[in-house]
Amino acid sequence: MTDLLTALAYGAAYCVVGTLVLIGSWKVLDLLTPGRLGEHLRTSHSAALVAATWMVAQGLIVFTAIWTNADSAFGTALAWTVAFSLVGVLLQALAWRLVDAVTPGTLGEEVTIPGAVAPLAAVSAGVIVAVSLVVVASIA
Repeated sequence: MTDLLTALAYGAAYCVVGTLVLIGSWKVLDLLTPGRLGEHLRTSHSAALVAATWMVAQGLIVFTAIWTNADSAFGTALAWTVAFSLVGVLLQALAWRLVDAVTPGTLGEEVTIPGAVAPLAAVSAGVIVAVSLVVVASIA
């Protein structure tokens, strides 16, 4: 029974850390887009695609860090989770800035235009996934 309670406590701690990472990651994406990202989700399919991809990609990094370090001591596994999650958020933001630098206009404005998914939003979503996969590969 003690093992079960310990595992549940670890699971709860990972959930708290993962949730905090996702909140922080959302805030970073919100800073990269004009206005409030949540408001753009009402009208922009591009914003929805990019935001969903961003969150799933970050969640994949958190998951992989936990999964690959589960056999380590709890503190070590939690540290890996936090460290790689932060690296993931930073690299996703950097990738966003790089895509913004090599494309016309402003990426944040482009992905928040109301209506159907813009081609640049689809490219951005692909870049977000690619960055997260590189981070995931570096964890293992």
